[in-house]
This record gives sequence, structure tokens and C-alpha cells, in this order.
Amino acid sequence: MQRAGLPVATKGMVIGLLGGSFDPAHAGHAHLTREALKRFGLDRVWWLVSPGNPLKARQPAPMADRLAQARVVMQDHPRVVVTDIEARLGTRYTAATLEALTALYPGVRFVWLMGADNLLQFDRWDRWRDIMAMVPIGVLARPGSRIGARLSKTAEIFWGARLPGSASQRLGQGPAPRWCFVNMPMRDDSSTAIRARGGWRQAR
Repeated sequence: MQRAGLPVATKGMVIGLLGGSFDPAHAGHAHLTREALKRFGLDRVWWLVSPGNPLKARQPAPMADRLAQARVVMQDHPRVVVTDIEARLGTRYTAATLEALTALYPGVRFVWLMGADNLLQFDRWDRWRDIMAMVPIGVLARPGSRIGARLSKTAEIFWGARLPGSASQRLGQGPAPRWCFVNMPMRDDSSTAIRARGGWRQAR
């Protein structure tokens, strides 16, 4: 049974999942989300604002602040839901979150979304091979990461599961492992750079 406070989705929908600390959310996140909706044939995108990133020593700003900022940046897009799913489920790692979501939403097709910079170090993620086996993955170009992402360990091992960019609209319609890299107009927004410049007021 679906838990109270979680987004609504019906059988057959294709939902993109964009995870991260969003510390702070910025226009680059919004741009990537809009491109993912167009290029991967998604019905919705859920932002999974995480309690914290296990790969980072520095922990993010309070969850309530990050959720509020994310909603401002996304400007109530009708097909995007900003959520605290991982906090509600008590999960911290992506593999565990995906297991919980697929159990809670039978018949919903999930697609994990990431920038190409994340694909570069995806093999460091907890149970990364399990993630590849659970859901299709949509990879979107990021400044300085396009070539490296295609040469990454994950890309090399799962090259046979790669869907060409010309077929990106079908990504969520087939079984995992299945991934697709797409080029797109890029922005160089960075949460790290925004914090270094003095905080969240420059995030929009």
C-alpha cells in the first residue's frame, strides 16, 4: 500500500527520478529536468531531495530549507514533484530507495536520471550494478563530462545495454539494464559554486 505523503502515480506511468542533495537547487536542475521530460518520454519527474549524500563528508542545509528552495526554482511545474521520499522511507542509498519505490508502486515504470558527471563515478555508488539491473537510466550531458562519461567504467561494462540517443523516447518502455546518453543545450550552474559565492540567493 502506498504511504501517506508520497506522490501519486498510476500503473503504466513512466516516472523519472532525479536524486540529490539540492543544496541549493538551481536553474541548472530545472533545465535538466525539462530536457529529461522531453527527451526520455516521461510522464512525470520526481525530485528526490536526499537527507544527505553518503559520498560527501559535508552534510547539506536543513531538509525544510532545501525543499522550499527546490519548489521555488521549479516554479510549480505541473509535471514535476519535489519530494522528501528518502526521508519518509528511511532510505539513504539509491538502491534501497528504488527497491522501496518499485514495491510501493507496482506497474509504474521508473527511470533514474543523472548528469553525465555522475556517470563518471557511478561505480562508486552503493550496489551500483543492482541499480543498473533495477531501472533504466537516463544520462544527460553536463559541461566537461560528455566524453569522460562515455569512457567510464559503467559505460564500458554496460555498453551492450546502451540505447542510442535517437531512441531515447523508448528508454522507459523496456527492461533494465538499459541506459541512454543524450546531448542537450547545457548550463554550467553548480550548487558548490553557488555556496562559494555566498549562498542561495543566487540559485534562481
